[in-house]
Amino acid sequence: MWLGFGLAAYSAVANDSIQTIGTFIASNSDKKWWVLWMFVGLIFLATVSYSWIVFDGDVSFQRLSSKGFGEAPSEFAFLQIAAPLFLLILTRLKMPVSTTFLLLSSFTTSTQGLTGVLQKSVSGYIIAFVVAFVVWIALYDFLKKQFKGEPKNYWTAIQWIISGFLWSLWIIQDAANIAVFLPRSLNLIQFLIFSGTIFFGLGLIFFLKGDKIQQIVEEKSEVKDVRPATIIDLVYTCILIVFTWINTVPMSTTWVFIGLLGGRELAIKLRKKKDLKRTWGLIRKDLVNALIGLAVSIIIAIAANKELSDLVLSYF
Repeated sequence: MWLGFGLAAYSAVANDSIQTIGTFIASNSDKKWWVLWMFVGLIFLATVSYSWIVFDGDVSFQRLSSKGFGEAPSEFAFLQIAAPLFLLILTRLKMPVSTTFLLLSSFTTSTQGLTGVLQKSVSGYIIAFVVAFVVWIALYDFLKKQFKGEPKNYWTAIQWIISGFLWSLWIIQDAANIAVFLPRSLNLIQFLIFSGTIFFGLGLIFFLKGDKIQQIVEEKSEVKDVRPATIIDLVYTCILIVFTWINTVPMSTTWVFIGLLGGRELAIKLRKKKDLKRTWGLIRKDLVNALIGLAVSIIIAIAANKELSDLVLSYF
């Protein structure tokens, strides 16, 4: 149980860090790493502590119980422990994959739970792509005029507030991916291990400046300026609010984020009237990586669960 949790804790946060703190790291490269870590780490501790207290020891904001993950496993299959190892390998290969699919799918015992997460995540990609495209195609000229010269100090304060709120939303949505290995109600010692492990894992990620997967963010247009980075986080936050508050089905925030970056990148290049070949290449690469993660997740889900494997074999 603790081995699976430990692997999932680092691999999930490391892969998903590009979504929530990727632009934060890129636009605050002049700040000391431990200052950024303390800010993000304390928000994490406050958020999971709230869930632990309010939901009687549940740190997933009841997202696990809402879709068929109500009971913690009494024993673990090999592939359930290996799943976060696959995720760690894909992260080192700079592939932004769905941690929700990769980690939760190995615990799914029915196609209904899997398709529910899939439908919500794919719709999230499409909505985020369209929303980002419309926002940046409409506001690009206005934002370009407003963002001339060096940014004022208040932009940093605004970004930290929005990024902090965004980070908290990600925890509410994706803590389930890590907590799936643990009892649904943690005692004090278990909670301290859970929160402490992730807190210090965050420190390592900030020390490494996001590590290799940070390139996914930094290869996009205009992300190192605090002002465009703030707008990205604001739009992403609004989309996550909708998906977080509409229902409690676990979703892939990765798909939402790559949809957001893709729609934004396409709009900017159209406004600049630049060659779109590289832009389509970036969009295609991110989407293909997400699909690879989805394929690996489905294979793991089928191999790790007798019910799913029997259902698949019944079609042949």
